[in-house]
Amino acid sequence: MTNQSSGGTQFKTEQEKFWHGEFGSAYTERNTTDIYVNENTTFFKKIFGISGQPKSVLELGANSGVNLRGIHAVDKSIELGAVEINPDAVAALKQSLPQAKVHQGSLLEFSSTDRWEFVFIKGVLIHINPEHLKDAYRALYTHSSRYVMICEYHNIVPLEMPYRGHAGKLFKRDFCGEMMDAYPDLKLVDYGFVYHRDNYYKSYDDVTWFLLEKTK
Repeated sequence: MTNQSSGGTQFKTEQEKFWHGEFGSAYTERNTTDIYVNENTTFFKKIFGISGQPKSVLELGANSGVNLRGIHAVDKSIELGAVEINPDAVAALKQSLPQAKVHQGSLLEFSSTDRWEFVFIKGVLIHINPEHLKDAYRALYTHSSRYVMICEYHNIVPLEMPYRGHAGKLFKRDFCGEMMDAYPDLKLVDYGFVYHRDNYYKSYDDVTWFLLEKTK
């Protein structure tokens, strides 16, 4: 069944409606600070040290752009693209990165003829309805010309967790393994863990990142 917001926007899932609305806007207000940008600059310097610096980057679920601002700080010549469902987050992103090509809408529905050298998702797959993860994997894979990066809470088996008093809004699993099973030409280049007590990444909250490369 399709969910519909009070403004008439159509959604495939309850999770999309949740992030499009007031909760998503509050998240944007709570998490748009220079602390996140500085930590993301450090993080992406590390990742690009492995992949090589891409000419173009697309983020799925970009929120207000704190990841993309970190990337922009690494190299201002990188072409930036973003997909984001929450309108307040989109407004903040466009204000902070007016040069970015921003698509407002669900990443589950996103389709473009454009391709980016490096496509990533960070702290978003955990909030997607598990029945629709295949749509997220498709968006990551098809819009990348070379690299895909996933940075999420990892768990060897699927696990639902409560999220700020809400049920059905946070899911852990082996996202990387599922993507590699779905797209066998993806090669695991590298992976790592970011610990919240690392002084460089105090806001990262124990996440695991995976760098994948297309081999055909």
